[in-house]
Amino acid sequence: MKVNYNVSAMIANNALQKNDKLLSESLQRLSSGLKIANAKDNPSGLAMSRRMNSQIEGLGVANDTSNDAISIVQVADGSLSEIHEVLQRMNELAIKASTGTLTDSDREAIQSEVTQLKEELERMANTTQFNGQSILDGSFDLRGYATVGENVATAVTNPNISVLTYSDNVAAGTYQITGIDVKYLNLIGTTGVDKKGIFFEEGSESGIEINRVLPDGTTERYMTNGMQATINEDILTLKDNTGKEIQIQIDETFNGTLNLELTGKGAMTMQVGANEGQTLDIRIPKISLSTLGLYNLDFANVTGAQEGIESIKNAITKISTIRSSLGAYQNRLEHTVSNLDITVENMTAAYSRIMDVDMAEEMTTYSTQQVLSQAGISMMAQANERPSQVLQLLQ
Repeated sequence: MKVNYNVSAMIANNALQKNDKLLSESLQRLSSGLKIANAKDNPSGLAMSRRMNSQIEGLGVANDTSNDAISIVQVADGSLSEIHEVLQRMNELAIKASTGTLTDSDREAIQSEVTQLKEELERMANTTQFNGQSILDGSFDLRGYATVGENVATAVTNPNISVLTYSDNVAAGTYQITGIDVKYLNLIGTTGVDKKGIFFEEGSESGIEINRVLPDGTTERYMTNGMQATINEDILTLKDNTGKEIQIQIDETFNGTLNLELTGKGAMTMQVGANEGQTLDIRIPKISLSTLGLYNLDFANVTGAQEGIESIKNAITKISTIRSSLGAYQNRLEHTVSNLDITVENMTAAYSRIMDVDMAEEMTTYSTQQVLSQAGISMMAQANERPSQVLQLLQ
C-alpha cells in the first residue's frame, strides 16, 4: 500500500474520463439526431453526405423551375387556344363571304368584323406575358441574323430583311442564299384593305440555292434533298424533304446574295436538374398576322373570301402545330417533375442512412455509458479512500 502515488485512483480517473467522453458524444447524437455530428465522427461519410445534401437542395430548386416551365407552357397554350377560336370565327366568316347571295355591303360588314378579329389576334399575341416577359412575340424562338452582300465579312444589315424562324434540325452556322429575285408590293394606306407582300420574278424560285459556309471559308450545298421555295405574303420559306425549314421576312424588292447567321440559341432555357447542362430549351415561335399569313385578308369580294379560306386553314394548322409542340413540352416536363420527386425521395433516404442516428441503438449506448460513468464515479471514490487505510497500520 502506498501513500504518495494513488495508482488505483489514476486508473479509475482515466476510465471515468473515457466513459464521460463517450457519454457526452452519445448525448450529442441523441440531442441532434445526427449520427455524424462532427467531422471526426466519419470524415468520408461527412464529405459524401454534404455532396448529397447539395444535390438534394439543387433538385428541390430544379423541381420549382420545372413547375414554372409548365406554367409558362400552360399560359402560352391558353392564349393560343383563344387564338384558335378567333381563327375558327374568321373561317366561318370567310365561308360566309364566299357565298354569292351576299351583297357588297354584307361583305363590308363581314370585313369589319374580320378587321377587329385581326387586331384582337395581334393584341393577344403581343400582350401574353409570364413574369413580365412576352412569350408569343418570338422572344423565345431560335435567333438568326441576316446581312446582304456577296462577301460575308463585309456584308451589311438591312432592316427590311430578317430571319423569322428556322427548324431545330437546321444546324447553327453561317449560310449564303443566292438566286433570290422578288418584287415587293406595298399597298398599305392606299386601299381600303392594307396589303403587302413579295412575289417571285417568273421562274426565279427554281434558281435559289443555299450554301453553308464552313469554318475554313469554303462552302457546301445545303438543303439539296428536294428543296422548295414558297412565298406567303412577305415571308419566304425554304424547306426540303428532310424537314429542314428557314423562314425569312422580306419587305422590299430584292435581288442579290443573302447571308444568314443562325445561332441555334434564343429558346427559353429551363434548368430541370441539379447539375450543369441539365436543361430543357422551350421554343415558342412568334405569333402575328404576318407569320400566320393573315395580314392581307380581304373579304370585300368573293375571290378574296375564297382565298382567305385557304389562308385561315393554313393558320389554324400552324397554331395547331405550335400547340402540339407545347403539349409535348408539358408532358415531358411533367415526367421531369415526377422523376425529380422520385430522385429526391431516394437520395434523401440515402442521406438519412449516412447522417441520421438510430435513436433506439444510440439510447442503448447512452444507457450503457451512463451506468459505466456512475460505476466509475463510485470506484473513484473508493480509490481515493485507500491511502487513508494506511493509517490503520500506524496505530
